[in-house]
Amino acid sequence: MVSLSQVPTPRAASDRAVAEDLDRSDQLAVYRERFVSPDPTLVYLDGNSLGRLPVTTAQRVAEAVTEQWGSGLIRSWEQWIDMAQSIGDEIAAGVLEADPGEVVLSDSTTVNLYKLAAAALDARPDRHVLLTDDDNFPTDSYVFQGLTAARGLELRVIETDLDAGLSTEAVQAAMDEDVALASFSHVAYRSGAIADMVAITGIAHDSGALTLWDLSHSGGSIPVPLRSAGADLAVGCTYKYLCGGPGAPAYLYVRKDRQGELRQPIWGWFGQQDQFAMTGQYDAAPGLARFLVGTPPVLSMIGVREGVAIVAEAGIGALRTKGQALTSYLIDLADEWLTPLGFRLASPRDVERRGSHVTLHHPQAWQICRALIERYDVVPDFRAPDRLRLGPAPLTTSYADVWEGLDRLRRLVESGVHESYPAQRSRVT
Repeated sequence: MVSLSQVPTPRAASDRAVAEDLDRSDQLAVYRERFVSPDPTLVYLDGNSLGRLPVTTAQRVAEAVTEQWGSGLIRSWEQWIDMAQSIGDEIAAGVLEADPGEVVLSDSTTVNLYKLAAAALDARPDRHVLLTDDDNFPTDSYVFQGLTAARGLELRVIETDLDAGLSTEAVQAAMDEDVALASFSHVAYRSGAIADMVAITGIAHDSGALTLWDLSHSGGSIPVPLRSAGADLAVGCTYKYLCGGPGAPAYLYVRKDRQGELRQPIWGWFGQQDQFAMTGQYDAAPGLARFLVGTPPVLSMIGVREGVAIVAEAGIGALRTKGQALTSYLIDLADEWLTPLGFRLASPRDVERRGSHVTLHHPQAWQICRALIERYDVVPDFRAPDRLRLGPAPLTTSYADVWEGLDRLRRLVESGVHESYPAQRSRVT
């Protein structure tokens, strides 16, 4: 990891020359040119929510529209029909620690959660508990509430520190032989805290439970040790660090030796053994294909492929190293500039326990967020309660961006501009 101690001339973090030195030595800086960035004054610190647009995506999608759809028409299904599996293999090889045939592009994260959680619960019919925690992403919790209510099961919820993240000890204390499925986020959406996938999966397996991991804030930014952990199931989105575009299809992972054991609940023609036989009786396809449902969104999948290719080329190791350096630099600046203004770090300070975003607590975080976006040309996002989330994406964010963004944030709060903004949140935060 690049650290401030490696900068030739010792300087305070607040010296902009530190950021400039770090940018000059950044081996990933060349990738910034691979993404659309039309406004040079904009500081975009929300790459953990929606990644920037790869330059090649518009061209690839346009070619698919005019040539494959426009000219090829239905004949183009010959090259579209297996895209979900082939892109899944690209994600397995370049983003996750997974094998070919274990990852497939399909549906949304929420739908994939439902499919895999339902299949896991059905595979453990003598067990009556789904274990999760209260800091899991809301869509995960909602899916689990619905599934357990429909089946008359118990949803056991671990209390988690919003800043420190999921405790392995708390998982151990909550686990018993009645747990059918344990499901958590690998990186906490609010704080960026990393859960110990290897240890927690081991705890679950020791009790005979299956595991389901949400990789939405880790896939494409940090190593995801699915194989090392022996994880059973996982889901993840593609529009954050994988830069697949808004609403791009998600992916799901099923460990190869679990694929024949599980049968997902939404039976559709893409999960059918011989889909074009058009028979009236459902017969699940072998392997991972049984977890597909309906006709895939081809144009969106093309966008996903472009983002995945860049991530794979850059390498997860390099992305992790820069993500650690960016967030450490951000915290150094926050300590010096923002702590005196009422901010508090709401993410793990330990770089090994932190993903690629940093969260700051402030009682007026919502007003500050809106003022930053509307008056200072800095884009973060807000998460309740009272947290400003800053996501410097390793592929597209420079150290100078971090310096400029926090400098503008400091000046905003010092000026009191945010005081004129209403405390009432809008629908999108």
